[in-house]
Amino acid sequence: MESTFKELSGESVLDLKDKTGIGGGVEDVYGEDRASQDQPITPWTVSVASGYSLLRDPRHNKGLAFTEKERDAHYLTGLLPPVVLSQELQEKRLMHNLRQYEVPLHRYIAMMDLQERNEKLFYKLLMDNVEELLPVVYTPTVGEACQKYGSIFKRPQGLYISLKEKGKILEVLKNWPEKSIQVIVVTDGERILGLGDLGCQGMGIPVGKLSLYTALGGVRPSACLPITIDVGTNNKKLLEDEFYIGLKQNRATGQEYAELLEEFMSAVKQNYGEKVLVQFEDFANHNAFDLLAKYRTTHLVFNDDIQGTASVVLAGLVSALKLMGGTLADHTFLFLGAGEAGTGIAELIALQISKETNVPLEQTRKKIWLVDSKGLIVCSRKESLQHFKVPWAHEHEQVKELLDAVKEIKPTVLIGTSGVGRTFTKEVVEAMASINQKPLILALSNPTSQSECTAEEAYTWSEGRAIFASGSPFQPVEYNGNMFVPGQANNAYIFPGFGLGLIMSGTVRVHDDLLLAASEALANQATEENYEKGLIYPPFTNIRKISANIAATVAAKAYELGLASRLPRPKDLVNFAESCMYTPVYRNYR
Repeated sequence: MESTFKELSGESVLDLKDKTGIGGGVEDVYGEDRASQDQPITPWTVSVASGYSLLRDPRHNKGLAFTEKERDAHYLTGLLPPVVLSQELQEKRLMHNLRQYEVPLHRYIAMMDLQERNEKLFYKLLMDNVEELLPVVYTPTVGEACQKYGSIFKRPQGLYISLKEKGKILEVLKNWPEKSIQVIVVTDGERILGLGDLGCQGMGIPVGKLSLYTALGGVRPSACLPITIDVGTNNKKLLEDEFYIGLKQNRATGQEYAELLEEFMSAVKQNYGEKVLVQFEDFANHNAFDLLAKYRTTHLVFNDDIQGTASVVLAGLVSALKLMGGTLADHTFLFLGAGEAGTGIAELIALQISKETNVPLEQTRKKIWLVDSKGLIVCSRKESLQHFKVPWAHEHEQVKELLDAVKEIKPTVLIGTSGVGRTFTKEVVEAMASINQKPLILALSNPTSQSECTAEEAYTWSEGRAIFASGSPFQPVEYNGNMFVPGQANNAYIFPGFGLGLIMSGTVRVHDDLLLAASEALANQATEENYEKGLIYPPFTNIRKISANIAATVAAKAYELGLASRLPRPKDLVNFAESCMYTPVYRNYR
């Protein structure tokens, strides 16, 4: 391992200078982590921020929470009303204001405005009200925000790299003011949630994901970089929209696309080093699989749609076994949807069964069946299948409809990753309930409008026997006097803690065993109390504790596999993970 990396970069990753401090594994440029919580710090920007510039700096701005002493010292007297409010009171006021908005998109805009003027208050608000605000800053509201991004765009929140920048991407990266970047979330906007090609307006996805990296995983905001790669769009409506903010041309493909991505990946490593995590987000199927396959051996890369979704769903399946009984190998799985998410989940399930039973992967795949737009994936269709679907072609006669597939295959688990709403019909759910005492139904497509069925439909049509989870949130459902709380198989359970684990251990490559470790850690967080409500995932209110446990488990596996470069290994990885987490409380200024 070490000699391989020496050949790649000229020096061993084990010899690289360790610039990681506490605080999310980022070099402590501003001295915030070396100071105790009560010790005053200096609000540095390029120089000491003061006066009007301090109020315009989101990292250091505290709004009405500046004390009278701080207002005198930093030339703020007269620039603010005389009242001094605590951060808690500011938070209370903002939540009151947010709840007045009836339109979710207006809440989203208000939250983005807050992030741009007061970073710590934004993250404090999100952390303390995570179950209420997660659907605002991420799915489902972020989908609408991306659709209307051109109209609501105010100031850049990340880097835009287009075909115009080909040949000078390294220079563009250097334009970003922060230099110690450890997580990049990048999209080309071709497959935004279940909404299709939104081109340059897909920037809402990297921005949203990285706000969750900080709020849920504790990675410092200054270490996060959202990037949109604009190669055009095939969305005719956007091309004709006078307010569209991206390149007005059809998408580049083939060699032109590959060369731009190659330059981007090389520039990222050159500018930020070997250990920067690049998370691919919402790329179309054909590019997502190719990019992951091409760069997973040379860069620290992670595809949340393929690997993150797979990990969180596997955790839900392992957790659900406590309600269904048996082992994973005892169950039969049927997917509606055979794209990035579907095949990614299927592969991780097969891998986990293989590890548990010592049966070859080729055999364990036969417990898993996939249905795409043309019907059940079977051997007779092999010639026409995309390469990532071929491993899931099993011996069976052709079946066109999902309902017929359910009746033929008799699955115990039905998983929807189709991106098409209301495809788990009454007949399909009733068929699942007739085959199984407790059918597990996962309607994972986002946003809510694209969910394969609602929680109410799943519980009602199964006569209250289904175990249900979805990609987007649903309200609790009352059926026959019983209250059912639907789980949410949200990637936000996995990727923030997973990323923190990679960062704090200095991991240099993502191995499949790290994903299995993350799934196991998440599954172990569900309690008997959760199961009694029908929940297979723990509540989001404990997400920071969950993320710390996932980070510790992932880091432990990275050390075991020899992929971690931060030495010596910390003795207590959970405590170390918690100590690495960014805390958005106001600090006192000198």
